[in-house]
Amino acid sequence: MVRRFEIMIRHSSQIINGSNKINSLKYRQVLSNAFNSLIKRKHSSNRHQTPLFQFNCGSALYITPSPAFVRYHSSSPTPDDKRASSQSWSEEWERIGLGARLPPPNAQMTNLLFVQTGFGVDQHGDRRSDGATKAAVRAVRNAIEFNSIPGVIEAIPGGRADMLIHVKLGVPPSNNNNNDKPMPVDLSHVAKVFPYGRLMPIEVVVGGLAFSTGRVVPELGDEDDEAICVAACISIGYDDGSKTAKTYST
Repeated sequence: MVRRFEIMIRHSSQIINGSNKINSLKYRQVLSNAFNSLIKRKHSSNRHQTPLFQFNCGSALYITPSPAFVRYHSSSPTPDDKRASSQSWSEEWERIGLGARLPPPNAQMTNLLFVQTGFGVDQHGDRRSDGATKAAVRAVRNAIEFNSIPGVIEAIPGGRADMLIHVKLGVPPSNNNNNDKPMPVDLSHVAKVFPYGRLMPIEVVVGGLAFSTGRVVPELGDEDDEAICVAACISIGYDDGSKTAKTYST
């Protein structure tokens, strides 16, 4: 639902209402230009080149968010957004509509705000069918589950629904022969870990660790005692339309 903001403007200690100056078309236009200019400076994105608010006068001045503001500052995804994974993390998430969405075409993380790292280990299972999926999911959860980033609601245009998420996974090589091909990972399982945001294509490189545990449990699908460790890096930011990624010297 679009919210309506009611404003009283004081001038010379008198409230100007709809009966005098504020009803002037010229005065309304000045207010509209000033207010939209202020918002554009706060959210200096190329996307915000259309008026963000509409002004109407009656007995008081009403400011209503325009369709452009609603589109770019909605706190929840639209029904047309496609999910990053066809699966949901839980029945509760499915019921309330949580789950990351796909980003717009050609989206680029020009403004990086937060970087999180984590690792996950899987000691058992059939590597031919499961690959490193369990370890990858645990690594991503390890990176994000101990953090709270409430500031993204104000720092990112569109809030957490529109924040971009980039995932990079370091996965041990297949067959443990130091080749340049990582073990298989079912990325749909990794994608369903994120409750909101727009998940960019997941990057998988050779990395992580494979090691011996000294224990084989056939009941769990083990064919050897190899354990898999996956490293994950999760980056959060947004695209300001500049097409140039920013770096900072601190």
